[in-house]
Amino acid sequence: MMSNAPTTPAAGKLITFVGGDGAGKSTLAARLHQALNDAGHAAVLIGKHSTEVRQAPELSAYLDRLNELVYRRDARVAQACGDHYWLLALASWYTLQDRLVIQPALAAGTHVVLDNSHHKILARYAVNPEVSSRLCEQVFAHLTKPELVFFLSIGARAALGRKGSFTSLEAGHAGGGDEDFIRYQDTVLDQMREQAHRGGWLTLDVAQLDREQVFKAAATALAGRLQLAV
Repeated sequence: MMSNAPTTPAAGKLITFVGGDGAGKSTLAARLHQALNDAGHAAVLIGKHSTEVRQAPELSAYLDRLNELVYRRDARVAQACGDHYWLLALASWYTLQDRLVIQPALAAGTHVVLDNSHHKILARYAVNPEVSSRLCEQVFAHLTKPELVFFLSIGARAALGRKGSFTSLEAGHAGGGDEDFIRYQDTVLDQMREQAHRGGWLTLDVAQLDREQVFKAAATALAGRLQLAV
């Protein structure tokens, strides 16, 4: 006798991207998301401003207000609040996005392409002597673990050549010159390399690859590691 009980879909895969400013994370994330959908997979692209909670407009509105406080604030406010406050504010944002947006998508069998991985936050705080690295790791430790992390490795000087300009945050608030950006970004990049080694991330040396080569390498990894052909 056949059962009429509904089947539970296989959980989706969480795919994230890490790299310095100008590495091409958003470009690759968007292209892989499109390729997954074109290949017939259920996939959603989530960035740092993704606040929609399906069938829960009140939660969407709350998440959007939190996003505004964290990412759409006046630069003078950011400086006045201090590093500990922003660590906890960022942890709050990542916690709610993970709980309200990412986890439900994965549970429904939808693959999540996450463009705003918290690992870059960890790398930035790791070079900040004012904040305990242990505290930083603890406030993000509960987040959903990704099945695949792409680490887009590129030196800061090459990244700056791609970007052309940068914000004070991207230079670590250390000054407004190109060398300030390069010095800070390369220091943060060293921390990302350590995370990549510990976490078994897939490293792509994007300084040596054009965009098409980066995409092909990432698509091959999806097929090989997650059995997601695109």
